[in-house]
Amino acid sequence: MDKKVRDLMNDQINKELYSAYLYLDFANYYEEMGLKGFANWFTVQTQEERDHAMLLLQYLQKKGEHVELEPIAKPDVKLESALGVLQASLAHEQYVTGLINDIYAAAYEAKDFATMQFLDWFVKEQVEEEDNATTNIQKMEMFGNDSRGLYLLDQELGARVYAAPSLTV
Repeated sequence: MDKKVRDLMNDQINKELYSAYLYLDFANYYEEMGLKGFANWFTVQTQEERDHAMLLLQYLQKKGEHVELEPIAKPDVKLESALGVLQASLAHEQYVTGLINDIYAAAYEAKDFATMQFLDWFVKEQVEEEDNATTNIQKMEMFGNDSRGLYLLDQELGARVYAAPSLTV
């Protein structure tokens, strides 16, 4: 495997684990606000991000590459409002999309077609992640200022259940 591709993928493992840590912080924020549905949504998101890291790790292992785990940074997002957290989630997903695109570009440059095929799932996943984050913001902007609307939105987000990714390495 090309060194640049391997290094970017190793770094992405850390970024995915950071994402899980960040979303756990978001879940805790909502739990403390009494918005248990929002907390549930981000707890499920935490599980997804952890699985993304594991998929990357397992791929590198199957390719016989060294996996380098780094310390996970403390989340650095100021949590000041329910809407602000959702907006931070979208900004973070857009950042992750850029990281995945960078790995894909490096794999393309190295003509690493197996890694490109593996990353196709992540590219599609990021479209879904950004769409979910955008939808949550839109709903919060529409209903969040009305206590009944916020209650119903919290109930909707509380119904989200975890589904492991169908991608196998």
